[in-house]
Amino acid sequence: MLSALSNVVKIPELRQKVMFTLLMFLVFRAGTHVPVPGVNAAMIEQLFNQGNLFGLLDLFSGGALSKFSVFAMSITPYINASIIMQLLTVVVPKFEQWAKEGDEGRKKITQITRYGTVLLGFIQAIGMAYGLKVAIVNPSIGSIILIALTLTAGTTFLMWLGEQITEKGIGNGISLIIFAGIVSRLPDGLSVIYQYVKAGTINYFNVALFAIIALAMVVFVILIQQGQRKIPVQYAKRVVGRKMYGGHSTHIPLKVNQAGVIPIIFASSVLMFPITIAQFVEVGWVKTVAGWFAWGTMLNTTLYAVLIIFFTYFYTAVTMNISDMAENMKKYGGFIPGLRPGKPTADYLDRVMTRITLAGAIFLAFIAILPNIVVWATNIQGVYFGGTALLIVVGVALDTMKQIEAVILMRHYQGFMK
Repeated sequence: MLSALSNVVKIPELRQKVMFTLLMFLVFRAGTHVPVPGVNAAMIEQLFNQGNLFGLLDLFSGGALSKFSVFAMSITPYINASIIMQLLTVVVPKFEQWAKEGDEGRKKITQITRYGTVLLGFIQAIGMAYGLKVAIVNPSIGSIILIALTLTAGTTFLMWLGEQITEKGIGNGISLIIFAGIVSRLPDGLSVIYQYVKAGTINYFNVALFAIIALAMVVFVILIQQGQRKIPVQYAKRVVGRKMYGGHSTHIPLKVNQAGVIPIIFASSVLMFPITIAQFVEVGWVKTVAGWFAWGTMLNTTLYAVLIIFFTYFYTAVTMNISDMAENMKKYGGFIPGLRPGKPTADYLDRVMTRITLAGAIFLAFIAILPNIVVWATNIQGVYFGGTALLIVVGVALDTMKQIEAVILMRHYQGFMK
């Protein structure tokens, strides 16, 4: 570990990338304290201290949502636009063609994603400003539009900031912004635990149990995130002109958690819908139905797990085209030992993918309901641990470490060659 850190300091290129990334983090954290004009931030912070699902959104924004700063929406509209574009790439032939055109096609898709981010951000900002109009000093149409434009500009700036980190820093910029927002809430969580111990609400055994569960879940998430089923593939020898190709062995890595955090985002969005509607409709039975879906209830937890399993299979099926994979193997002379190319290979891959996806889906469902288990086991409330936040933090950390390692290895290889 110490040698790896010393390499980061010694290599000028890597040092500049890390310093630039940290500087962008500083800009992001400074922006979370810039308030939106015409809003009573203290009243909004009281609304978000009630422990509902909006606390999860506040976690992703690094506390910017509860402060209702210019970065209150964080990078969420960009994530939604990216997911929509990814699904449309499978459905719309033009987008599918762009995805296969290489860098030029990806640039077109990225441009449309940016426009979609601005559009979705403005729509979300209008809804957010209208829904929280009780905290607006002068709740007129002009004030709501001004607040919406300010929030949209903040999200657009964060999108640009993330692209700058990707280009000039280290790691994926958008993911690192979310990572920074989540990690920045860690001191607040530790402060809450300290206040509980000081007040006598919990004892040191509860704190130790919480730490053991946290460490065990981080290790568990790393194992599942890195877990994959390697399907052996053999390529037959073929002669093209005067050259011979093929004759080597490789494998297809099928990840256990192929869908990532997307199923949890989909499931939480669906479950938030009745609660959000109930906030705008003053009808008794609507409030009662929304109460059934309240965060932490048995119905909410059960539906949450079921929807995550469903969306895991759905998203994996949409993003992974098993038939194309088998057809490409057949085209280039590849085959799985013991199986004929074509449909038998596709059926085998589909069967394997279905089985390992079940393990990934159960893993995601368990991670998502983990906060309820932690509260029940440790009696520590008000500290969010688990679900999407844990997956994002671990996933982004692993990805960034791999990119740093790649730069270090490339530098060492270069020095060896010289």
